[in-house]
Amino acid sequence: MKNRIFTVTFLIFILSVFAVIVSGYKNKYEVIDILSADKIILDFNKNRIADNGETVCINGISSFEKELQNGDEIFKKFKLSYTDKIDLWYLGREYAQKQLLNKKISYKYISENSSCKTAQIKIDGTDYGNLLLNSGYGIKNGEIGNIEKFKQNVGISKKLNLVVLNHHSNKYHTLDCEYGKMAHDKIIIPFKQLPKDMHPCHFCHKIKDKKHKTETKHPITGISPALKLFGGDIALYKFDYTKQLKPNSNCSTDVCKLIVNEINNAKQSIDIAIYGYDDVPAITSALSKAHKNGIIIRFVYDEDPDPLKTFYKGNDIIKNLSNESNSDRVTQDGGKIMHNKFLIFDRQKVITGSMNFSKSGLSGYDVNDVAIINSPEIAKLYEAEFEQLLNGKFHSAKIKHNLPNKFILGSSEIEVYFSPQDKSSKRIIELINNAKNYIYAPTFLITHKDITDALIKAKKRNIDVKIIIDANSVNTRNTKHKLLRENGVLLKAENYAGKLHSKTIIIDDEYLIIGSMNFSNSGDNKNDENMLVIKNPNFAKNYKQFFLYLWGIIPDKYLKYSPKAESFDSIGSCNDGVDNNFDEKIDSEDDGCKIRK
Repeated sequence: MKNRIFTVTFLIFILSVFAVIVSGYKNKYEVIDILSADKIILDFNKNRIADNGETVCINGISSFEKELQNGDEIFKKFKLSYTDKIDLWYLGREYAQKQLLNKKISYKYISENSSCKTAQIKIDGTDYGNLLLNSGYGIKNGEIGNIEKFKQNVGISKKLNLVVLNHHSNKYHTLDCEYGKMAHDKIIIPFKQLPKDMHPCHFCHKIKDKKHKTETKHPITGISPALKLFGGDIALYKFDYTKQLKPNSNCSTDVCKLIVNEINNAKQSIDIAIYGYDDVPAITSALSKAHKNGIIIRFVYDEDPDPLKTFYKGNDIIKNLSNESNSDRVTQDGGKIMHNKFLIFDRQKVITGSMNFSKSGLSGYDVNDVAIINSPEIAKLYEAEFEQLLNGKFHSAKIKHNLPNKFILGSSEIEVYFSPQDKSSKRIIELINNAKNYIYAPTFLITHKDITDALIKAKKRNIDVKIIIDANSVNTRNTKHKLLRENGVLLKAENYAGKLHSKTIIIDDEYLIIGSMNFSNSGDNKNDENMLVIKNPNFAKNYKQFFLYLWGIIPDKYLKYSPKAESFDSIGSCNDGVDNNFDEKIDSEDDGCKIRK
């Protein structure tokens, strides 16, 4: 009996000690950004935004920082340069990204100062501070944690060849260049990740005046295409993804603010038909407020029969705020999807286009087109489409509308088409066949056989045909990019982190085609889609200018070759925290982003 009591008492004691040890570690939080090897952003409030008070420093350990505040004595000891500091910061951050980014870690608060919360953290039960010291990137009490690993890291850093890329001037600088330090719109990347035709800084690369003056200017110099266009009761918005190399949920873009404003101003109803929703707090908050104020919210979305395969995971957020909702889950067959992206406000205004309601879409990380149209007549046609979807008629179950689909709105002639009932490709091909001067298409993909044939025929009758497709789309089943190239059509695959997600064609300074429909057989004949044909010379000319802006940014080598979507070829893709090529590997984990040692 005594032995049993002793055993039980001992076990209670052991469990109590263990509880004391682990009690300091709070609930797990996700790491959403890495500032340096010892400074991270934890998503305490679970909104996927880096807010004030969410910066965490590793207790008792420092590393090499971008601001170069630490490690000066160490660099004197090893006779390393200013640029070596930056190189080791970069490598250290890469190490931390591989260990921590997008993972949930245990957190034990220690103290706090003006810049961060000091804490101990564990990843899968292992103390990250110890990992950092053993990696050769961690510094404790002024000493390198693992001197042999540190020396190896220095050797790797010598081969990095990092530069400062200034997106505003399209120039690149050496790490110690004063002009590079002053630039606001900049990133630090390996030289091999630069676009082919970025200019070296005249000063830090010591280019002689004569040579500098004869350099070819970057194609976008002097071209500043407006990203917002207004034409009476229609406005068009575009996104320049070269300026936004990471997605976020801050709702800082004009389009996101526009949508929040329209939600807040709704008087009676908001009808939402979108592929899916990725929680953006400002939009969620606006919808919640509208719901509480008695605004009727109805919601239609795409849903796979297998919940794990539904692409966007925030659909329940809007569903729970809706008076009515429906998805195409029970009607899906043959991979058909509800791919629309439109909203209707008070049966008066329509917002539509190619943009998904996601962090990557709403932040401008992807290239998209968005239109807002103030027209009860056009809204009535979209309402008729919405009612079919809400009542469970998806894909081929829908019927063709008997309402007019052509409208005059100020100086714009607008045509509205829905897939699959309207066979939208027929109108696209008709416009291509009637082109007299040029056809420019910045589009996610082209796999539609008849549209491809029409583009090739246009090229053969000496029409200027140029196409840009997304880097991922060269691997799409039935892609026609090789066939187009083989027949003389100039086609580039883009080389930036975000998707070129627009589905746009510009013809002869006259016609503009935009919408949710990819130029594919599925987009035309299977999916639920909508497409606008807008006849407006001012709009078409601006979109032509924007196309040429994108065309000039993309190196000419990608007329023949195609960059990998997640690699040093695609600007920003190795530092954006996104699985760009959908292989379940992010940034430095992806083979295309691994630094060669």
